[in-house]
Amino acid sequence: MYKIDLEKEEQEIARRYRDLLQDTYQFLSDEDKILIRKAFDVAKDAHKDQRRKSGEPYIYHPIAVAKIVAYDIGLGAVGIAAGLMHDVVEDSEDYTVEKMRDLFGDKIATIIDGLTKIEFIKHQDVSVQTENYRKLLLTLSEDVRVILVKLADRLHNMRTMEFMPPHKQIKIASETLFIYAPLAHRLGLYSIKTELENLSLKYTEPKLYNEIKRKLRETKEEREDYIRDFSQKVKERLDDEGFEYTIKGRPKSIYSIYKKMTSKNVNFEEVYDKFAIRIIFKSTPKNEKFNAWKIYSIVTDNFRPNPSRLRDWISQPKSTGYEALHTTVMGLNHRWVEVQIRSYRMDEIAEKGIATHYKYKHNSKETESNLEVWINKIKDVIENENLESNEFIDNVKLNLYAKEIFVFTPNGDLKSLPKGSTALDFAYDIHSKIGDTCSGAKVNGILRPISHVLKSGDNVEILTSSTQKPNPNWLDIVHTSRARSKIKTALKEERKKIAQEGKEILSRKLRHLKINMNEATVNSLVTYFKATTSQDVFFKVGTGEIDSKDLRSFSEDSQGGIYNIFKRFRRKSNNTPVQKDPPKSNLDLLVFGHDEEKLDYTLANCCNPIAGDQVFGFISVNQGIKVHKENCPNAISLRANYNYRILPAKWVDSSDRPFTTKIQLKGLDRMGIVTDITNLITRKLHVEMRGINLNSNDGIFDGKLKLHVKNKTELGKILGELKKIKGIKSVERSNK
Repeated sequence: MYKIDLEKEEQEIARRYRDLLQDTYQFLSDEDKILIRKAFDVAKDAHKDQRRKSGEPYIYHPIAVAKIVAYDIGLGAVGIAAGLMHDVVEDSEDYTVEKMRDLFGDKIATIIDGLTKIEFIKHQDVSVQTENYRKLLLTLSEDVRVILVKLADRLHNMRTMEFMPPHKQIKIASETLFIYAPLAHRLGLYSIKTELENLSLKYTEPKLYNEIKRKLRETKEEREDYIRDFSQKVKERLDDEGFEYTIKGRPKSIYSIYKKMTSKNVNFEEVYDKFAIRIIFKSTPKNEKFNAWKIYSIVTDNFRPNPSRLRDWISQPKSTGYEALHTTVMGLNHRWVEVQIRSYRMDEIAEKGIATHYKYKHNSKETESNLEVWINKIKDVIENENLESNEFIDNVKLNLYAKEIFVFTPNGDLKSLPKGSTALDFAYDIHSKIGDTCSGAKVNGILRPISHVLKSGDNVEILTSSTQKPNPNWLDIVHTSRARSKIKTALKEERKKIAQEGKEILSRKLRHLKINMNEATVNSLVTYFKATTSQDVFFKVGTGEIDSKDLRSFSEDSQGGIYNIFKRFRRKSNNTPVQKDPPKSNLDLLVFGHDEEKLDYTLANCCNPIAGDQVFGFISVNQGIKVHKENCPNAISLRANYNYRILPAKWVDSSDRPFTTKIQLKGLDRMGIVTDITNLITRKLHVEMRGINLNSNDGIFDGKLKLHVKNKTELGKILGELKKIKGIKSVERSNK
């Protein structure tokens, strides 16, 4: 148990503070030193009455955070000061953001304000993980140092979590694995990312963690001997060539071994690439690339490389700024060894990430541009307020962890996209207008559909059409959050436009039936047609799903028309307030994921969801997908601890989902008939055409159309309109 000794604690605080400054003094100005001392004094005063769970003075924590900020991340005086004071506003009533602004100026106050907002969100009754994540990422556009200090804070908390109760340990570790490790990865802080992953595993899977740690310890001597023997052969050649270099053994992390074991269902001994070395060489910026490839040549002269494992991150750095050559070679005793080759500059950027990247930015403008492009993509996702919780997190995770491909524009510009991106993703990456009108692409000179999946090195030219516009099926095609967000925005605008047209059509048709279009009538229409809102009714009228025949039925079924409707409402208002029935809905089909797939599931007994509830799917170990309500008592626990097993889910109206149909046409051939058909389908009826094939023989044509329609009513309208086109003699639905 911790014993309090105030005199010894004061000595320890002073020692830790000196230790923080020991290596930073060489690059700090006198002004910087004054700033850091002032920040330390404020932090010490603000936390003077606080202690950690261990019983130690709380000030130990901010000093440790500042040390991580200085040494592991490489920030300067402003970052160190912010690290010292990151909890001051939250934990002390004596210090407000405005007071911090008066004491330290705008820069530090903005960083501390951002950190305070992140902490404040934790205590709100909201979807904690999502809102915390959103707030955290919003600070990217304000000052990236907010996130860097927050990562340092999280790292020290993870290092000292043994004093927390077990349930808190699991929750914090899960959140770290889900949010903070991917962020560290994306910001190029690979050593911090690795430590966060390992520490998270220590609490989420303690048995496996300890087993892997023990086996690594037992095999440490063997691995070190092997790496030493392997390196010796390379050293001789490097010395002959006059290189200044360092060779380090790089043991695979506990977490990465765990991932290999679980994903490939193998044991520790079967994880083949536990051996790795890193060759770090001295070079001028001008000769870095040449020297890296020269060292690669030396390595592969001695050991046979695996061609499929070569990664050139020097010619095209990762968007995090990471640069290196990676290769895997067959080493001694037929064991695979991963070799990483990087200069001292590259190594510093790889270890300290974004902060060091800015230090070298005058040499790496392209890298800086890539980083800013990524930050802008994240902002696009954050600012899309229509995204649901699961969708928001999934979209951001895609941007954080996805492997990259690099494709060329016709002008030779290089674009980075997540692996799995399609031609349509590429179109939206260029501009939303190009995406909205994308009709296809030329990939390496060959015509390809918008769904074509791109590969690194592809040369892509986007083809557009003024008649093209987004449709719901595009959401199944795209892979990036940016494209998905832009398509949804366009679909909402289109739906709004069709609903407006439908409202005008409805007004005319009701006038023809001698029915006044007012609030009472619209409410009756919503109930009669089992819609959710008035906009749904207008939209269905605009698409033809509700036609004149349906409206006549409504008139007849309303007990003699509109006069009885008025009478019914008037009679109720004279006695008791009108109790409107809640809008009914045809939400009868449960779908999962962004692709809205139909999957087998069972409803959870803990919350008993019914059709129309806001729900999510949870992949259980033995019982498949269990569906829970969003406000289920177990929801927060499931999300905090097993978020990787959560599936987005929602109820939909099965009758409103588009289906593919084929139409057989026959008639007299004439010039312009194809144009008339396509204009009718796409421009007038706003229906997606998936294919058209017409064959002509001696003035007679027959052909097929492949369309996406919402329902039989819409199909009937299309068949009727096609018959009106000059030259068409027969139109029928085809089953072939």
